[in-house]
Amino acid sequence: MNELSTARHPSPYLLLVLTTLFWSGNFVLGRAVHAVFTPFALSFWRWALALALLLPFVWSSLRAQGPLLRRQWPILLLLSVLGVVNFNTFVYIGLQKTTATNALIMLSITPVLIVGLSFLLLRQTVTAWQASGIVISLAGVLVIVARGDWRALLARQINPGDLWVLAAVLSWALYSVCLRWRPAELKALNFQAATMLFGTLILAPLYGWDLLQGHTIAVNTATVGTVLYLALFPSILAYIFWNRAVAELGANRTGQFLHLMPAFGAVLSMIFLGERLYAFHAAGIALIALGIWLATAYGRRSA
Repeated sequence: MNELSTARHPSPYLLLVLTTLFWSGNFVLGRAVHAVFTPFALSFWRWALALALLLPFVWSSLRAQGPLLRRQWPILLLLSVLGVVNFNTFVYIGLQKTTATNALIMLSITPVLIVGLSFLLLRQTVTAWQASGIVISLAGVLVIVARGDWRALLARQINPGDLWVLAAVLSWALYSVCLRWRPAELKALNFQAATMLFGTLILAPLYGWDLLQGHTIAVNTATVGTVLYLALFPSILAYIFWNRAVAELGANRTGQFLHLMPAFGAVLSMIFLGERLYAFHAAGIALIALGIWLATAYGRRSA
């Protein structure tokens, strides 16, 4: 068995729902263990284990496509940095200081960032409605970052964790747009394994630096279970599902499903972390949702 595959291809919409559920769990779990794992440790072990689980299924296929991998290594490296290294590490750094609820709501701005980056990088048309949607969604993020108090923005009293999450969101939006240049002839799981390998190699010295600082991890049921969940569900399955959905639906349509994550995440955060939703969360969600609707659904009808 060279590659995990099935005779039937499930609906890309089902894949996207499962992906957003798995990734919501990643945010909640990342917040839950923020005092146990450093961001570099959690990222490294997540991807190292995911790579170890995937390699037996793709090793012979990877060797067969070795010449293609060597020719296409620059774009594979770029996608690995954006989608494997930056996104997850930035999220885990952010979750050291901010709540999972805040992080998940801010992630839902990704669809409008994809629209904006598609215009900048691919010269795709942006209508007046789409531009308005981008501005409104950004306003929603600012409401959340400011905790509903604009004086906090003026005084630059912003939680640094929120800024790290915003950096992660920008990196993921760029990753989704750059998937356009993914080598079409490279098999899906080979692509996944290659980006995981690059990511693990980049994260290894960062984790090594962590160890030199004396940051160690106790090996127990909770820590092993955390890494297993992160390696299997948000790393292997979710990325495969996301990449297949982008290939079938395009980045703009796929990105809309990320606004399911605040809903999933809010429920999970309340159950497992005891987090609460406040009025500023509701206001931010409303603005982001309106912006997404203008920038995607209405924007396409007006184009």
